[in-house]
Amino acid sequence: MPLALDKLRAVLVTGKGGVGKTTVAAALARASARRGRRTLCLEVIDEVGEAAPLATTFGRALTTEEPLQVAPNLYVAALSPATGHKAFLRETLPVKMLADAAMKSQAVRRFLHAAPTFPELGVLYRLVDLASATRAGPFDQVIVDLPATGHALALVEVPEAVLRIVPGGTIGQALRAGLALLCDAEKTAALVVTLPEPLPVSEALELAEALEAKRVAVAGIILNRVPDDPFDDAEFELVQSFATRPLLGNRSVHRLRKTRDARERIKISRRVIELSEHPEGDVLAKVTDELAAGKP
Repeated sequence: MPLALDKLRAVLVTGKGGVGKTTVAAALARASARRGRRTLCLEVIDEVGEAAPLATTFGRALTTEEPLQVAPNLYVAALSPATGHKAFLRETLPVKMLADAAMKSQAVRRFLHAAPTFPELGVLYRLVDLASATRAGPFDQVIVDLPATGHALALVEVPEAVLRIVPGGTIGQALRAGLALLCDAEKTAALVVTLPEPLPVSEALELAEALEAKRVAVAGIILNRVPDDPFDDAEFELVQSFATRPLLGNRSVHRLRKTRDARERIKISRRVIELSEHPEGDVLAKVTDELAAGKP
């Protein structure tokens, strides 16, 4: 796999909505599974049973709480706050039936879902459980499709804040285990997905910087939906000279200019992998092949 991802236990796929995160996460998971690695692809959702874009990508209507095999070496599951809360309560309460009873209470579920920090803590606890090398049937790698730009930061910021209030006990231990996974560059890294446009690239670079400030390693930035560019630099300069006139192809030329600028901005400080546009055919299969090729 490219970007030195093959030895990581967890890969966090993040970026703004609409940039193709889910397709990239699915492609990474497929590429990992093809190499014979037992791979789990996770989708962060509010409630198990709701619409699940990642599950649809793998031909399933919904994701489930427990990992479901969808291909050789490849499993998918939902990463929901409620699942993490239930797992935590089962570990901490003396009788597991109490945990199950608590999570069946609508009042308790509403509180855990609505109270600040609790949803992120539930997601983090479940992620640590699924990524653990000591769990029954451990996975070699876990790919996480995060829902929005701020969620990757929240997974680190929330436990840090809660630890200031609850530094010890079972909660403190669980939070430290979560941070130990997220902030260990040998185990976990983020991939930021973006589009070849000025604003998305700026946001991706800012996110990468913010993640690293929180001690989360960033393996690189994926520049998605890159248009085909058949020109070398000299040819492109010539083509641009014609673009000052009202010609039919001007829009394509301007788009290529923005793509070239985006590529150069990212390369100054980040490793970048480009995924081309594929308007026809099996998009997921083609993206998977490009990722598997490990193109720099």
